[in-house]
Amino acid sequence: MSAAAPGKFAVIFVFITVFMDMVGFGLIMPVLPRLIEDVSGSDLAGASIWGGWLFFAYGGMQFLFGPAIGNLSDAFGRRPVLLLSVFGLAVDYLLTAFAPSMLWLFVGRIFAGICGASYTTANAYLADITKPEDRAKVFGMMGAAFGLGFVIGPAIGGLLGEFGPRVPFFVAAGLSILNFIYGWFVLPETLAKQYRRPFSWQRSNPVGALRVFKQYRGVVPLSAVMFLYFLSTAVYPALWAFWGIAAFGWSEATVGLTLAAFGLVTAIVQGGLTGPTVRWLGEWNTVVFGLVIAVIALLGYGLAPNLLVVLILLVIHAPEGFVHPALTAIMSKEAPEDAQGELQGGIASLQSIGMLIGTVIFTQMFGWFMQPNPIIVSPNVSYFVAAAMLAGTLAYFITLKKQQPVTPR
Repeated sequence: MSAAAPGKFAVIFVFITVFMDMVGFGLIMPVLPRLIEDVSGSDLAGASIWGGWLFFAYGGMQFLFGPAIGNLSDAFGRRPVLLLSVFGLAVDYLLTAFAPSMLWLFVGRIFAGICGASYTTANAYLADITKPEDRAKVFGMMGAAFGLGFVIGPAIGGLLGEFGPRVPFFVAAGLSILNFIYGWFVLPETLAKQYRRPFSWQRSNPVGALRVFKQYRGVVPLSAVMFLYFLSTAVYPALWAFWGIAAFGWSEATVGLTLAAFGLVTAIVQGGLTGPTVRWLGEWNTVVFGLVIAVIALLGYGLAPNLLVVLILLVIHAPEGFVHPALTAIMSKEAPEDAQGELQGGIASLQSIGMLIGTVIFTQMFGWFMQPNPIIVSPNVSYFVAAAMLAGTLAYFITLKKQQPVTPR
């Protein structure tokens, strides 16, 4: 039950907030190689290693603060947490825009990780106002907001990056401030006081947030699938710009436009087709389909000879976006209404720790295989490793699916 019936403007604000989180995440990707090279004086291989540690800082903060943000929203309501997160993002963008050294780039990524944990509260907000059977569709629309953020963020980063790698962050800061002002006036609270519970440091412990999955039947094996999925797909945000430059000589604008193209296709497919696909295939089969597509896409990128093939793969790749919302919907049905924030915090922690480990693994791997070594010099190795990891994840999920009772859709 909600404390107030949110109007369409409040729901729009929630989607804009998630959208701006993704804008900030995508914004840095096209300009990151040049920004690191300028600040640190490294070559591309060295810059990729620095980039991995920057993502480590981002993922580490999301891991540490994801459950705390979710529990704060369960204790004090969704509205104040969402508004503070939006304001914090504006601060992050300004820090990155003015960063004079690698230290300040790390400070900016730390702020981004903390504020990016607002995704947990946004999910909980939507869970408050959505029937359980409709959550896969709504989470798919949330994924569409992510996809749209990937359209605007990299496009801004790539095109405005032509004027300098810091310029896009001033634009993002201004947009975040405008969104904060908008949300202040239109966002009502949706968690009624009788459904709130006291804030608990024990529940906010990131390890404790992972242990919370044990309270709900069937969630532990599904959380393993979620973690492995995030771990494997961390290869994209960690390496796309570095890989495009190394493999094809892409400019910042080309990096941004390829990411924008993928975001556009993902937004259309995930936002418009998640609900119909789940109704047609069921949530479990939808996850299987998405994982199969994910493996094919990774192998395809590793073998792609030119930009045209990459653009074709971006379209084929889009249904992978069904995996996250369908899995989230399955897991959300196992939690009571007063624990949706906690569950979403735990899921966010899985995502963060998967990125935390995956980005370090793949960037270090990229840096090693881009330098002289006794095995092979290639920018594609990380994609093949990620494909093998996801193939194993798919096999494990299929064994879980076979254990489920057959129910009418």
